[in-house]
Amino acid sequence: MPELATGSAVRSRAVGDLAVIYAGDYLNKLSGERIERECRLQLERGCRALIINFRETELVNSIGVSILLGVIDAAENTGAQLIFSDVNHQTVQLFEMLGLTRHVALAADEEEALATLAEFAPTPRAVGH
Repeated sequence: MPELATGSAVRSRAVGDLAVIYAGDYLNKLSGERIERECRLQLERGCRALIINFRETELVNSIGVSILLGVIDAAENTGAQLIFSDVNHQTVQLFEMLGLTRHVALAADEEEALATLAEFAPTPRAVGH
């Protein structure tokens, strides 16, 4: 099974029990539905956290935002953490204005998102201080 899924589906990769989903250049109804399907699939597989990477995303329309709200709801319902990474300034302003940032953490890039999630990872054994 390949690490990086491509094709008509959205690109994604597994990092342990986390999943990184790549949003693509324009988040609209079609691409948003693909992202939502991939996120729900990853949650069903037991992912404890999702990172949606917006590095290539130039524009998010209102239907895309609505679909992201569905992803936020799905993550909250399964207790999974959700981080948006690599979000451009214009899109950050949109997400803030619409209240998405109250439910989702933002990270400067994918590496920061992974590091943030690693801090909150369940540890198999106690570590002495």
